[in-house]
Amino acid sequence: MRPPVGMPKLSRRSRILLIVGAVVLGAFLLASQLLGTYVDWLWFGEVGFRSVFTTVLFTRIVLFVSVAVLIGGAVGLSLFIAYRSRPVFVPVAGPDDPVSRYRTAVLSRVRIVGWGIPIAVGLVSGTAAQSEWERVQLFLNSSSFGVTDPEFGHDISFYAFRLPFYEWLVSWAFVAVAGAFFVGLIAHYIFGGIRLAGRGGQLSVPARVQLAVLAGVFVLLYGVSYYLDRFGLLLSTRKDQFNGATYTDLHAVMPAKLILTIIAVICAVAFFVGAFVRNLQIPVIAAVLMVLSSVLLGAAWPLLLEQFSVRPNPIARESQSIERNIAATRQAYGLTPEKVKYTDYPGKSESSQAEVKADKGTIPNIRLLDPNVLAPTFTQQQQRKNFYAFGDKLDIDRYTINGKIQDYIVAVRELNSQGLAENQRDWLNAHLTYTHGDGFVAAPANTVNSAIEDGSGQGGYPNYQVSDLSSKSIFNVEQPRIYFGEKITNYAIVGAAGGQPQEYDTDSSKYTYTGKGGVPIGNWFNRLAFAANEGERNILFSSAIGDDSKIIYNRNPRDRVMKAAPWLTVDADPYPAVVDGRIQWIVDGYTTLQNYPYAQRMSLGETVQDSLPGQPRLPNTQINYIRNSVKATVDAYDGTVTLYAVDEQDPVLKAWRGVFPGLVKGNNEVKPSLREHFRYPEDLFKVQRSLLARYHVDQPGIFFNQNEFWDVPDDPTDESVGTSTATGNREGKLPPYYVVAQLNGQTKPTFQLTSALTGLKREFLAAWVSASSDPDTYGQLNVLRLPTNTQTEGPGQVQNRFFSTPEVTENRTLFNNPNASAVNGNLITLPVAGGLLYVEPIYIQRKDQNAFPQLARVLVSFGNRVGFKATLSEALDQVFGAGAGSNTTNPGQPGGGTTTPGQPPPNPNTGSLSEAAQKAANEMGTAWAKYKKAQADGDYATQGQALKELDEASKRFDQARQAPPPSTGTSTPPTSTPGG
Repeated sequence: MRPPVGMPKLSRRSRILLIVGAVVLGAFLLASQLLGTYVDWLWFGEVGFRSVFTTVLFTRIVLFVSVAVLIGGAVGLSLFIAYRSRPVFVPVAGPDDPVSRYRTAVLSRVRIVGWGIPIAVGLVSGTAAQSEWERVQLFLNSSSFGVTDPEFGHDISFYAFRLPFYEWLVSWAFVAVAGAFFVGLIAHYIFGGIRLAGRGGQLSVPARVQLAVLAGVFVLLYGVSYYLDRFGLLLSTRKDQFNGATYTDLHAVMPAKLILTIIAVICAVAFFVGAFVRNLQIPVIAAVLMVLSSVLLGAAWPLLLEQFSVRPNPIARESQSIERNIAATRQAYGLTPEKVKYTDYPGKSESSQAEVKADKGTIPNIRLLDPNVLAPTFTQQQQRKNFYAFGDKLDIDRYTINGKIQDYIVAVRELNSQGLAENQRDWLNAHLTYTHGDGFVAAPANTVNSAIEDGSGQGGYPNYQVSDLSSKSIFNVEQPRIYFGEKITNYAIVGAAGGQPQEYDTDSSKYTYTGKGGVPIGNWFNRLAFAANEGERNILFSSAIGDDSKIIYNRNPRDRVMKAAPWLTVDADPYPAVVDGRIQWIVDGYTTLQNYPYAQRMSLGETVQDSLPGQPRLPNTQINYIRNSVKATVDAYDGTVTLYAVDEQDPVLKAWRGVFPGLVKGNNEVKPSLREHFRYPEDLFKVQRSLLARYHVDQPGIFFNQNEFWDVPDDPTDESVGTSTATGNREGKLPPYYVVAQLNGQTKPTFQLTSALTGLKREFLAAWVSASSDPDTYGQLNVLRLPTNTQTEGPGQVQNRFFSTPEVTENRTLFNNPNASAVNGNLITLPVAGGLLYVEPIYIQRKDQNAFPQLARVLVSFGNRVGFKATLSEALDQVFGAGAGSNTTNPGQPGGGTTTPGQPPPNPNTGSLSEAAQKAANEMGTAWAKYKKAQADGDYATQGQALKELDEASKRFDQARQAPPPSTGTSTPPTSTPGG
C-alpha cells in the first residue's frame, strides 16, 4: 500500500516572498492606524480632552487583549489537548484517504497550526470586543437611580449598567466554549480520535471527555443565560401597544425561564457524567430533554396562555403591565407630573376685539420670519463674498433689548469651503488664505423692513443687525471672525511665516490668527504626519508654513462635541449665540439608554424626523430613556469645547462623569449670560411630544383602546408631503416652532418651543404643548387640553380653509405666475384670548437662480374667520375688528440695523469730508439709487449687485474717514436678565 500523499510544499523562495509581503502589508496597515491615532492624540490635546482619548484607548486595549487571550486561549488549549491525546496509531482507509493527507500536513506544521489558529481567532475576537468599551466603563462606574423595578425590586442601575455587562460576558463565554468545542471536534477528527468508518463510528476516550465537558459547560452557560433572560423580560416587546413584561411574560415565560435554568444545570451534570461513563445515552438524553423543554416550556406554553387566557380578556390581564409601562415611560423620558403641567383650555371659536387687544405678551411677539425659508434671503443680501455662506437652515434665539425680550433669526457668515471660484481653488487659497468667516447677522423675527402693499416687490425683507469687521450692532461682538462653523469642511493652516499676515480678512487687510485653537506644525515631524494624513505634499514643502504655524481641523462644532464626548448623542442643530462679546456655538447633548425596564422603546432617528428636508438627523438607534443632561459650547474663534452638566441628577451622566472625571463642568459654573441663551432642544421635544400623544392617558383600559390618543399632524405647509416618490409617499410631521409667548398664569412673555397635537387619525386639534426655555422655568412642559366635545380645527383644516378663501386664492394666483411663485411659511399655533390663533406668513420669490423670498402677506385664522393682509395688524383687524392688531410690531420697528433693502443708507454728508470720503459718499448714493430702481423693476439680480456696490462704497467711506464705522443701531446693548 502506498503511503498517503502529503500536502504540496512551498519552495523556500515562495515562503520568503509570502512572509515579506505579509510584513509589508501589516506594516502599511499598522502605520496608517498609528498615523490616525497620532493625529487624534494631537487634536484631543488641543481641545483639552486628552483624558478622553487615553481612557478610551486604554479600555479598548484591555478589552482587546482580554478577549483575545480568552478566546485564543480556549481555542489553543482545545487544540493542545486534542494533539496531546491523539491516538498513537490511526488506520488509513487507503492511499487516497483525504483525512490522512490533512493529518500529515498538520503534523508537519504543528507549530504553525497550533499557534496560528488561536492567534488568528484571538485577534478577530479582540477586534470585535474592543468596540464595547462603553458597556464596560458604565459597569465599572455605575450610579444608582434611586428607583426600583416593580417586579424584582432591583434598582434601575442593575438593568442600565450591570445586566448588559453580564450578558456581554456570557456571550463571549459562549463564543469561547463553542470555538473550543468545534476546533476540538475537527482536531480529534483529523488526528483520529473520531472515526466515522465502521458501524456507528469510533470515539476515543480523550475525545469523549473533552467534547462532553465542553458541551456540559456550554449547556451550563445556557442555564446562566436563561436566568438572566428573566430580567430581560422587563424589556419585552411582545405587545405592539406597550413594552415591558406582559401577562404572558410574567405568568408563563418567566417561570419557564427559571425551570429551564434548573433543567440546564441538570443536563450539564449529565454531560459531565457522560464524559467519564462509556454510555453516551446519558448526554444524548440530556440534550433531547433540553430541546423538548425549550419547545414546550419556552414556546408552546406561553402561546397557549396568550391564545386562551390573554386574548379573550386583554384589558383585565394586561392592566398591571400597562400601568407599569405608563409609569416607567414617564420616568424615563422626563414626563413626570413635576415636569408636565396639564391645563384644560376652552379653545373658543369666538373672541372679541377687546380680548385680543388686551393681549400684551403673545400678539406683539408673533413670529413672521421663517428660518427655514429665509436662508437664500440672508445669503443674497448679507453674503458679501462668494466664499462666505450661511447655513441651509437659519436659527432662532432671543435677546433682551431695553428690558424687553425679543426673538431673532440668527446666523453667522462663515467660510464656505465649497464656494471658492475656479480661479481661487489652488491649495494656498483653500487652506492658508481663505481661512475664516466674518460676522454675526440677526434680524427681529416679528417684523420686516416694510410691507408689500401692492405686490410690486417693495419691502418684505428682514431688518438686519450685523456685527462684522466693518460694522457694529447692538450685540457688541468683540471677535467676529469665524474659524469654526457648520459649512467649513477644509483644514486651515494659520500663523504667519516670516511675520507677514497671509489670511484674507477684508479687501484691504490681511490677518494672522491669534487664538489658541489648532495643532502646531512648526516642527518637521508634525508636518510630515499631517502631510501623510491629508495626502498633501505642500504641507511638507510650502514656504508659507513657518515655525509658528498651526493646523486647524475638525472644524464643525457638532463634530467637535461628538469627538470630545463620544458617549453623548449630540443634537442635530447647533446654533450661534453672542455671549459676553464672543460668538459661541451651543450644542445639546443627550444621555440615552435602551434598557430601562417597562419604558416604551422608540427609534430615535425616525421619531425626530419632520418635514424639513436636508437637515442632519440623529442616529436611528433604539432608545427608551433620554435626558438633555449636557450643554456644550464651541467658541467660533478658537474652537474651545466646554461641557456643562445641566441635569446633574441624571444617573447616566453621573456614571460618565465617573469615567471621565473633571471634563464636565457643574451646573453652577454656567454663566447667566450663557444660560439665558439655552434653548429647549427640538429633538428632545419631538421625542416627548410623540410620547405625550399617548402617555397623557392614566387609565389602562383607555390606554389599551387608544380612543383618547393624540397624534402629531403632518405639516400642511409642505405641499410635497403625501406626494408619491420612488420609495413611497413622502411623510413629514409638523416641526415644532420657537416663539415668544405668554400663557395664562405666566407673568411675562417667555421663549418657548411649541407644537399642536391632533386627535389620533383625525384632523381636529386635541392639545397644544410648549416647553419653556426661560432660565427660571427651563424644561417645564405645559399641555393645554381642548374639550373632547368640541371640534377645533387643526393645522391641516386651517390650511385648507386658508386656500379655499376667495381672497387668498385670488392673490396666490397673482403671486404664482411665470415670473414668481408663492412660498408657504411656518404655520404657527398660539393660544390667544381663550382660543387658538393660527398665523402663517406667505413669501414670494422670483423664478430665478439668484432669487430669494420676501414676505408678501400674512394669513391669520381664528375660529372660522380668515385674515389675509400685507401686515399682521391688518390681518388681525380683518378677523377681530378694527384695533385688534394695535399691539403688533409694525414693519420697520423695532428699527435700527445696518443698511437693508427699503432703508436708505445713512447720510454721510455731514461735517468736513476729505475728497476720498466725499467720493465714496457719492458712490453710496449712486448705488442706493440703483438699488431702488432695480427694486421697483423687480430685478433681483441687479438688487444684489447694487447692495454689493453699496457695501463696498460704505467700506471705502469708513476707511477714508479713518474712524470706526458708526453703530448700525440706536438701541442699547442686550442686557442679561432671566429669559432674555
